[in-house]
Amino acid sequence: MSKKDKKKAPAEEPIKQEPVVEPATDEQLAAEEPQQPTAEERIAALEQQLEKEKNQYLFLMADFDNFRKRTRQEKMDLLKNGAEGAMRDLLPVVDDFERALESIDRSEDVASLKEGVNLIYNKFVKYLEQQHVTPIESTGKDFDADLHEAVTMFPAPDESMRGKVIDTPTKGYMINDKVLRHAKVVVGQ
Repeated sequence: MSKKDKKKAPAEEPIKQEPVVEPATDEQLAAEEPQQPTAEERIAALEQQLEKEKNQYLFLMADFDNFRKRTRQEKMDLLKNGAEGAMRDLLPVVDDFERALESIDRSEDVASLKEGVNLIYNKFVKYLEQQHVTPIESTGKDFDADLHEAVTMFPAPDESMRGKVIDTPTKGYMINDKVLRHAKVVVGQ
């Protein structure tokens, strides 16, 4: 071959020999595997986890106990001072009654005293309406055990009044569609 032909011919690559791999020994395999924790290590880890969960449980129990105490205190405060607003709003009515009682001793004019008492009554009824307290209409209506308390039975003046309320000696009242006090009524028999 000429020099030119040698240049064109592809160069021969040297043959690579792969190294011979020897089988791994048992010791080498054991060293490569992840180590399994020993029984003592597992027990220690479980005890640590148990202690952590125990502390969380105690914290939650203490938190719940504080919540219960706080809620109980709030309820007691509501019961103790719940009527405070209602009583404060009634004080002007009491003041008006006191002024009326004082004027009874000084005044001879019965008409003006009657007018003053009517004003106080109207003021009080208006206050009750603001608190959603409404009277139960009874006279002439059918007797309803949910609204009325029969104090006596009286012979009905005519057949149409049987089982109906003839008279209402004591008015009943409702608050927000709940009976506050049953009306004491006389029922026709």
